[in-house]
Amino acid sequence: MAEEIRIRKKINRRGDDGYKIVSVRMQESLVSRLDDLSAKTNRSRNELINLLLTSALDIVKIEE
Repeated sequence: MAEEIRIRKKINRRGDDGYKIVSVRMQESLVSRLDDLSAKTNRSRNELINLLLTSALDIVKIEE
């Protein structure tokens, strides 16, 4: 029989799920609009912000 069993501790690294936490200041009116959209679509505010930012980044044009 083996004398001991060795198990390494799992290292929980922040952000391993591909996401990072970002803090953003927003006007109350914008947060209210997000909350309204959240209620209508049954999606979280976080999910909506990610969807909307992804769409905006895909269509943004930089002017020289």
